[in-house]
Amino acid sequence: MRRFYLPPEQCRKDVLVLAGPEAHHAQHVLRLRRGNAVTVLNGVGDIYSCEMTNATRSTVELAVLDHRTVPPLPWQITLFQAIPKGKLFDAIVEKATELGAHRIVPIISERVVSIPANEEQKLEKWKSTAIEAIKQCGSPWLPTIEAPVKLTEVAKSPASFDLHFLTSLQPNAQHPRHWLDRLEFRSGQKLTVGIWVGPEGDFSPAEVALLEAAGARPLTLGPLVMRAETAAIYSLSVLGYEMQWRLQPPPTRALTIYSAPARGTSGPYAQGELRSETAALPPGAIVERLHPPGGP
Repeated sequence: MRRFYLPPEQCRKDVLVLAGPEAHHAQHVLRLRRGNAVTVLNGVGDIYSCEMTNATRSTVELAVLDHRTVPPLPWQITLFQAIPKGKLFDAIVEKATELGAHRIVPIISERVVSIPANEEQKLEKWKSTAIEAIKQCGSPWLPTIEAPVKLTEVAKSPASFDLHFLTSLQPNAQHPRHWLDRLEFRSGQKLTVGIWVGPEGDFSPAEVALLEAAGARPLTLGPLVMRAETAAIYSLSVLGYEMQWRLQPPPTRALTIYSAPARGTSGPYAQGELRSETAALPPGAIVERLHPPGGP
């Protein structure tokens, strides 16, 4: 894996320069040499294919060979995650980034016991974790990570989402498809989704009532009680899968049809050769198995 990150303002020239930890990683961990191919991501959709051309003790120069822009996903998921104990939030940021979260909001709720002492330092650490995650998975899009905020403050001025979920073990919680099947999806639509995941012990009844009043719909993740980090990964995985199925049409596939020549005919197919024609399949078409005449 030879992927690096540079902020957008440092990706405006034909030669990109790695410095600091990125340069150290290139020279002393990956041991790159002149002519080695690398990829640079800028976190806002751009991918740069580069070649290492020069290095000093503190910098690495990369010549840009190719540049392409990847459009954002047609959906945007915001994860409102109550801060769990220890370093678990770091792991949540990493996995949420790999799963395509658009925005991550650390939430301080009644039952959160691990409140960051130095929020600015923690925020920088979480952003660094997200950067490492896009380098790992190859996504050119870096999620927005906000400073910790109290649940009551967010609920007072709730954002508007096309789908707004609250993971819950309540009896009235519904399967994700219960809500997704009721939403009309339109071509070219940018769908916004908000998902709330509680801390150990879940949200309090008062907080649940507050979020439901703000428009969050109770979502079940099944009958088992999950850890906070598991619930976050599960939620993002399910929602991402459903969004991909509903909003990203499958690529057009081609079907090759074989036919044997009629008896008594002449021409290039008269000696038992197979005639083939290629036809485009419409999106969603399913072909189980086809063989040319005479066997597989």
